[in-house]
Amino acid sequence: MKELVEYIAKALVDHPEEVKVSEVAGEQTSVIELKVAKDDLGKIIGKQGRTARAIRTILSAASTKLRKKSVLEILE
Repeated sequence: MKELVEYIAKALVDHPEEVKVSEVAGEQTSVIELKVAKDDLGKIIGKQGRTARAIRTILSAASTKLRKKSVLEILE
């Protein structure tokens, strides 16, 4: 899951070298934390949060296939 979020984020931003993704795994749920450069934050969130919602939807579909639950946290 971490690699999937990292791949999507790097494709969207202007500074892909500043994309940092960490995963905190639990028994059933894993929290994926995404940190990007300050000027790229708007590109990840998108208008009215549409891009962030789309990333979360893709993440949800991929984690359902693995029978786990993943939550995306976008850090500033």
